[in-house]
Amino acid sequence: MNCDQAKELVADLMAGHLTEAARAELDSHLADCPSCRQEAANLQAVWAKLALLPEKEPSPALDARFHAMLDAYRQGLKQGSGDVSPRATLADWLARLWPRQPALQFAIAVLLFALGLLLGQSRTRLQRKETVAGTTNEQVLAQLRQEVSNMKQMVMLSLLQQQSASERLRGVECSYQFKDPDEQVLSALLRALDSDPNVNVRLAAVDALQQFARNAHVRKGLLDSLSRQPSPLVQIELINTMVTLKDKESVPVFKALLQDKETNKTVRERAAWGLEQLG
Repeated sequence: MNCDQAKELVADLMAGHLTEAARAELDSHLADCPSCRQEAANLQAVWAKLALLPEKEPSPALDARFHAMLDAYRQGLKQGSGDVSPRATLADWLARLWPRQPALQFAIAVLLFALGLLLGQSRTRLQRKETVAGTTNEQVLAQLRQEVSNMKQMVMLSLLQQQSASERLRGVECSYQFKDPDEQVLSALLRALDSDPNVNVRLAAVDALQQFARNAHVRKGLLDSLSRQPSPLVQIELINTMVTLKDKESVPVFKALLQDKETNKTVRERAAWGLEQLG
């Protein structure tokens, strides 16, 4: 392990995300490298100070504005459908997903308010034109579900573009809300896997993409990313994923990693294991 690889793994060590093998290799490097050992000690001191910082609470005015917009959205749902359980589930989901950035909060709040008005107007038009052919409650609900799905997608894509790694992680987690995502969502997750500067975000992207591995574009993206990844942790997770998927097309890539002397030792060992599993 060289110094650059060690520096990349130090943050994961503090967060408790290293495997036993990776931690042992990092500890061995730190024992022999005073420079990296000092940098790790400095980072540990910073983490300890950050843990003492109080959690920032939103202002009362911001809280009141959010609840006002959420009430408008709930009113729109009440007028568009008599089903209570979907409304409660969506409200809980929105509360958990609500971002901390004021600009993003305002944008989502405006969309929620507009959606409430749209539903109210739709209900009024339906009452005035009860005889319009083809207009049914099922169609209204289908339109509502599509609008909500579009809103979820917008929130996810916005979170993935935030500067904060924790916000981008939340964006990746949003992908679990989609049963059949479109290409825009899948491409955003693959970009996060390939280019996000935070290792934890890339690891989360690997896990999220596994649920869509039946898509040929996703499977190819996972395999192509394996040889491009600078992080051994992400490479190991990708190897595990391809073995889980029983993807025979991974064999040539595993062999290339095994033969490349520049590849991390732990990654080469995992690639050899993967070849054994795939036969």
